[in-house]
Amino acid sequence: MADRDEELPGHAPRLDEAQRKQAQDEQSLDAKTTHEVIRQQGERELGRSNPALAWSGLAAGLAMGLSLLGQGVLHAHLPDAHWRPLVGSLGYSVGFMAVILGSQQLFTENTLTAIAPLLARRDRHTLGNVARLWAVVFAANMVGAFLFALVAARTEMFSPELRHSFAELSREATSMGFGTTLLRGIFAGWMIALMVWMLPAAKTAHVLVIIIITWLVGAAHLSHVVAGAVEAFYLVADGEKGMGAALGGFVLPALIGNVIGGTLLVASLNHAQAVAGERG
Repeated sequence: MADRDEELPGHAPRLDEAQRKQAQDEQSLDAKTTHEVIRQQGERELGRSNPALAWSGLAAGLAMGLSLLGQGVLHAHLPDAHWRPLVGSLGYSVGFMAVILGSQQLFTENTLTAIAPLLARRDRHTLGNVARLWAVVFAANMVGAFLFALVAARTEMFSPELRHSFAELSREATSMGFGTTLLRGIFAGWMIALMVWMLPAAKTAHVLVIIIITWLVGAAHLSHVVAGAVEAFYLVADGEKGMGAALGGFVLPALIGNVIGGTLLVASLNHAQAVAGERG
C-alpha cells in the first residue's frame, strides 16, 4: 500500500482498495479489452449449429420489420412538415432494439463479431466457419424480412393509411441506383458495426447507443441490407417491383456495402489498433 501511495502525484487524493477498484470499473474499456469481448462473442456465435443460427436469423429478419412498422406509424400520424423524416426515423430504431436486446442473429452485426476470431487466427477452418455463419444468417434474415413484408402488404392487418406509408417509405429507401446504394451501404455497415463495437463500453446505456446510431442511419437514408430488404420486399409483395429488381437493385449493392463497411472500416481497423497497442 505504501508503494502505491508513493506513486501518486503530490496533490492526488489517497484512495483505499475499494475506491481504486471502483475507479478502475468506471474507466472506459481500452481497445484490447473491447476487442477481446467482441472476439469471445464471435467465438460463441461461430460455435452455434446451423439450425440455431437459422432460427435466430429468421427471428431477426421478422423483427427488423418493426423498423418499417415504427417508421410507418410515425409517418402516417405526423404532419407533412420538413421535420417529419427526422422524427419518423426514431421508428427505424425499433427493429434494431428488438434484435440486439433480444440476442438475435443479424447479418450486419456478424461483419464484426464473426470476423474478430478470423483476424485473430487466420486459418481455413475459421474462414469456412465464418462463411457458414454468414450464409445461414443472411438467408434466414432474408426469409424473415420477406415474410414480414408479405403479411404487411397482402393482409388487412394494417390500415390502408399505414400501408400507404409503408409504400412511400419503401419507394424512398430503394429508389437509388446500384452505386449510390453500395456507397450508402458502406456507411451503414460501418455505423452498425461501430455500434456493436461501442456496446461493451456502454454498460447501462445500451438502449441509448442503439437509438442514436440507428436513428442516424435511418435519418441519413443509408442502406442497411436487412431493414432495406423489408422495404424492397414490401414493394414486391405489393406488386410494384419484381423480385429480380429488388434483389439486384437494392439487396445486392447494400449487402456488398455493408460487408465492406463492417469488415474493413470497423473489424480490420480496430483489430489493427488492438494488436498495435499490444505490441507497443
